[in-house]
Amino acid sequence: MDSDLWHRHASSFGAAANAYATHRPDYAHDAVRWALEPAPGPRVLDLGAGTGKLTATLVQMGADVTAVEPDQAMLAELRRSLPEVTASSGSAESIPLPDASVDAVLAGNAMHWFDMAVAGPEIARVLAPGGVLAGLWNTMDDGVDWVAGLARVSGPAAIGPRDTPDAWRIETADLHLSTTDAPASFGSPEQSGFPHGQLRTADSLVATLGTRAGMLVMPDEERESTLARIRRYLAARPETSDGEFTLPMMTCVLRVRRR
Repeated sequence: MDSDLWHRHASSFGAAANAYATHRPDYAHDAVRWALEPAPGPRVLDLGAGTGKLTATLVQMGADVTAVEPDQAMLAELRRSLPEVTASSGSAESIPLPDASVDAVLAGNAMHWFDMAVAGPEIARVLAPGGVLAGLWNTMDDGVDWVAGLARVSGPAAIGPRDTPDAWRIETADLHLSTTDAPASFGSPEQSGFPHGQLRTADSLVATLGTRAGMLVMPDEERESTLARIRRYLAARPETSDGEFTLPMMTCVLRVRRR
């Protein structure tokens, strides 16, 4: 993806902040616990926090959370829904926190938008020694037949290169260090996946897929055509054609420790 297209995708979410907050899933608690397991303390930075999907999970689990988000519309939604959380404007490349001020940096469906050549040393700066950097991604479990069919019908704009477990492992294997200037700051990466699910209807699943970056930047006519194709598929499947169903998912985690 060239830099202009990357920027369009990365900056597309603000226009759909309310839909993102309404339709995007939370994160499996077991996945968040595993991400935080090696952290030396409770201070957690949710970096690229969006509307606060991961932030809310961290609050529920008793973490001392600070949220940082660059998009003002997304940040406003986070502040509205989680007024008790300290939430600041900032980015992975410019984190508005002091040195060694957090025990863990987590990023929910966000780390692939970071410029790790800049963000790697910046994350290392705010992490206490022994602290944890972890990226979490909610992926669709394409080991389930109807979900695999949905991926084929939807196309890469709606279900992208990190949106199934196997693809995620390939795409993120070296993401945390691949371009950073300070690889010695971090230890070896670990990956794991945890079962998750989201209660959906056909309409709400279509709305969820409509919040993907590839869909948000599509021309209107192409987006409507893609969403209509997805609706037809869901209407034709017995698993999804009538009422509520659980979308089978995995929360996949990549973690690494600050030396």
